[in-house]
Amino acid sequence: MDIVEDHTEFAYFLVLDDENTLTVRNTGLRITGALSALYHIGTVLRIRKRNPSRRYLTRPNLLANPRIETPWQALFRNCEDRAYITTMGVDVATFNYILESGFGAAWNNHPIPRGDVDPMGNVRLGRRSLDAEGSLGLILHFLSGTMNETSLQEVFALVPSVLSRYLEFALGILAAVLKDNIREARICWPTPAEMRIYAKKIKKRHQTIVGAFGFMDGLSLPVSTSDDPEIERSTYNGWLHSHRITNVLVFAPDGCIISAQVNAPGSWHDSRTAAKVYEQLRTRTPNGYFLIADSAFPRVGADLAGKIKTPLKERARLADNPDEAARQIEYSNSITSARQPAEWGMRALQGAYGRLRMPLDINNPIGRRVLLETCLRLHNLRTRLIGINQIKQVYMPEWGSEDERFLSELHSMFFPNIRKNDRVKRFYLQLAERQREA
Repeated sequence: MDIVEDHTEFAYFLVLDDENTLTVRNTGLRITGALSALYHIGTVLRIRKRNPSRRYLTRPNLLANPRIETPWQALFRNCEDRAYITTMGVDVATFNYILESGFGAAWNNHPIPRGDVDPMGNVRLGRRSLDAEGSLGLILHFLSGTMNETSLQEVFALVPSVLSRYLEFALGILAAVLKDNIREARICWPTPAEMRIYAKKIKKRHQTIVGAFGFMDGLSLPVSTSDDPEIERSTYNGWLHSHRITNVLVFAPDGCIISAQVNAPGSWHDSRTAAKVYEQLRTRTPNGYFLIADSAFPRVGADLAGKIKTPLKERARLADNPDEAARQIEYSNSITSARQPAEWGMRALQGAYGRLRMPLDINNPIGRRVLLETCLRLHNLRTRLIGINQIKQVYMPEWGSEDERFLSELHSMFFPNIRKNDRVKRFYLQLAERQREA
């Protein structure tokens, strides 16, 4: 509606300053006021109707300053290992190590990518909602947990648009720092000397297995659905009845990942995804050394003979000689028992980095690969520097751990029923006294 065209007479009288037109002008002003009020009321009603369907937080809903008195600031100032490991998967020393290995410098010296920002422009650190420590804490919180973005907004006091930009920028920096600057986060195929050490550790626990230096298994992770029928078909896993991506990981007895093939379509079989590992077995593994896997990884070709050992399949043909058949069954059972560390490794990875349990973005394959590789390198960093890893504790226990276990068991044997002097104990004592009085 065009007021000027629809009310030409009225507009003409508004312009003229004549006493004869005063009455008409007053009437026109009242009409203008009524139209303005109607427009304002309509806008307010439209916003109120639309707000319930908009699920995001704005600045008035959050703490005023992201750098002061937020939940993250309280956690950061406390500097307690237990709290850091619980929320970010690393202790205080490892957090500072990542920060000083290039993360802080990259955050402070590069502008955050935006459509209206010059990528070569000067960095305005004072205008950023988070400093380098806060951005590292943000990305580690994101990777280590399953919380949605609204919860992250509350913890770090960031509005949605800032949160999404900071997550993407910080993830890219963290991936580059772990890959290029931190040796403890490396993923590399072992040397023959390292294979020899690993094989001794495995043989010490499984006497019949000679030459095994690692454990291989597949890891299926959920992804969101795609509008592209071709992508949807390639990611659909008929066995799990959901859209997935397939990954193949190889663990060493020290708990570290020594090879990985990630981000393959979920419809692919594990053996197809493991092409990179097969090539490493062919070209970089001496004769006599092999990986332990399950029956999903067939020994493809003569050049892989003896490089992968799997348990016997059901109804597999055994030797005609009873003694030889018994040895085959015993060896197969040992392989089955020995491949358990691969399951431990998968659980450790998904337990420490809960983001892997959430559906990953199917429309961002590059970002998905960066996220996966970052989690794998963080797993190795955590294993080497902090030592929280079940495989390592079983195959490579640290010096003194046996003494600690002995003392713990001795204490439990001599003092099995001593309760701590806390409120729960007092409650039970009072309850027992009341029962005796009754």
